[in-house]
Amino acid sequence: MVDLVCGLDLGGTKLLALVADPADVGASEPVAVIKVPRPASDVVAGLAETARTVIEQAEAAAPGRRVTAVGLGAPGLVDRSGVLRYGANLPGVVVLALADELADGLGLPVVVDNDATCAGWAEHERGAARGCNHSITITLGTGIGAGLTVKGEVLRGAHGYAGEPGHMVVDPAGPECRCGRFGCWEQFASGSALGRFGREAVAAGQGVAVLAAAGGTLDDVRGEHVVAAARVGDADARAVMGQFAWWVALGIANLVNVLDSEVVVIGGGLVEAGDLLLEPVRRCYHELLMGADHREVVPIVAATLGERAGAWGAALLAAARVPD
Repeated sequence: MVDLVCGLDLGGTKLLALVADPADVGASEPVAVIKVPRPASDVVAGLAETARTVIEQAEAAAPGRRVTAVGLGAPGLVDRSGVLRYGANLPGVVVLALADELADGLGLPVVVDNDATCAGWAEHERGAARGCNHSITITLGTGIGAGLTVKGEVLRGAHGYAGEPGHMVVDPAGPECRCGRFGCWEQFASGSALGRFGREAVAAGQGVAVLAAAGGTLDDVRGEHVVAAARVGDADARAVMGQFAWWVALGIANLVNVLDSEVVVIGGGLVEAGDLLLEPVRRCYHELLMGADHREVVPIVAATLGERAGAWGAALLAAARVPD
């Protein structure tokens, strides 16, 4: 029987690990949680070391209880056997048998899924999409991922690769993506894209406050600097946010046209912008969605589980998929 479960979220720059009780549906805090930089070289060894550390902390904090399974969310194409086939934002990591190698290192059963799928499942079970059978959770960070639920279950597709809308092409003449193609959605609607829009505005002489927020150096302008300037009312920064929101809304409208979900949840670091992002996204989405005035409103809401969503979801998926 599954007791406590460890959840790991392997991000672009960090690794977050927690231990949770999957039976305690009302728990707002895990038994233990740690965050460390992403392993620089040996990914599996770094994952195993971090898992051991958080497991030791949790078992010390909950005497008599044991971690009996591990879940991992990894960015990229994860097949149904837990092999990371490819990750556009994990250079050099190709065909890595994460589930088997991590299980060998920990002596515990390991379940691996896409990181956005994990975050989406957490929001479905315990967050902003709770109570909805059909949901889209979009993570806007360095790249873009999505966790999809249909009929109350995770939509993985035939091979496990569903949930990569960041690489649907929205402008074939657009910038080159890390995946090698041109004009992918994440080149226009990720945190990296917002930073590029900010630098373009500064270069055109329209982002003085954005440049100031970045310390006066053009190359240092990032998405958070655009948000900071917009938050204090800078008109140029708000114009950049509006440009960015249109691209975010375009992808959401495409997804809703295909999936007809009940709710769209936006997570990832950019959701911290709050209504500075969400309000223009909602307006543009209504303009871009087919037949928006003749169909049910699909709300666009902020995720509620924050940066821990991926690790929470990994733990919950492991608890559900590891045999008793």
